Amino acid sequence: MSPERLDRLQPVPLREAWPHEARDFSSWLSENLDALSEKLDFGLTFVEKDKTVGSFIIDVLAEDEAGDYVVIENQLDKTDHDHLGKVITYMSSLDAKTGIWVTSEPRDEHRKAIDWLNKISPIDYRFYLVRVETVRIGGSQPAPLFTIEAQPDPETKKRSKDIEGLVERHVLRRDFWTKLIVKAKEKTNLHANISPSKQSWISTGGGRGGLSFSYTITRKNGGVEFYIDRGKESDEINKKWFDFIFGHKAEIEETFGEPLEWERLNERRASRIAKRFSTGNVYDEETWEAVQDKMIDAMIRLEKVLRPFIKQLPN
Repeated sequence: MSPERLDRLQPVPLREAWPHEARDFSSWLSENLDALSEKLDFGLTFVEKDKTVGSFIIDVLAEDEAGDYVVIENQLDKTDHDHLGKVITYMSSLDAKTGIWVTSEPRDEHRKAIDWLNKISPIDYRFYLVRVETVRIGGSQPAPLFTIEAQPDPETKKRSKDIEGLVERHVLRRDFWTKLIVKAKEKTNLHANISPSKQSWISTGGGRGGLSFSYTITRKNGGVEFYIDRGKESDEINKKWFDFIFGHKAEIEETFGEPLEWERLNERRASRIAKRFSTGNVYDEETWEAVQDKMIDAMIRLEKVLRPFIKQLPN
């Protein structure tokens, strides 16, 4: 097609398409939420127009794909504090997680306000500032044109979610270790003076410098370890001690009662001997009691079988 035959988008006054904001625009948007959804990263389902909240009225109430409320506040004028307050008030009243402010003329100050709300709000809350215009091509009927002026930053929300997940792991680990330490004290004093930790392990000394007995818990399993690491410039002695104990592997496993995992870790400074259980993990609290019993029993057996060989380690 020749460029000379292409038409251009022509702006149309909003009031020509929708003379009255509530009666015309809100009614049209209620029936055409897909036009707005196309500009967002989620779908919208209509719930109610002119939803009453106390003495206030929400222009359009919708739901997102998760079934959470979405408050839509329309303003076919320049943005003002009154409408910003309405968005927040309506969201708090309905415990809505998404607020969409549709306007014909967003002020820069309100664009920054929406950015700020997205920055400080919980990861599952979202605020949008959307500009609405009407245009036509040639002699066509007016058509809506939505432009996102402010919205959640996906990377910021992702980082917040990662941080929240990290905090959750810390809380779960501390609870797990608190319960395990109490149970372990009934059978052994090995970790009696150890405090609960947010880490994936708790350790106590193994009788000589650089040796430790550790409990571990991850998203996959729980276990016990005998860890050998005398620090920097000790690679040779670490491997020497591991090899000495490994030389008694058959005797140790027979006394322990089952196979162990012998990890020389040639690419690393440290070495370890471990027993892991696939029947429990830090995220499944229903498995905690069973895996803790196994871990405590294994730790008692591991310490007992290794103590004689620790005394015999070469210098």
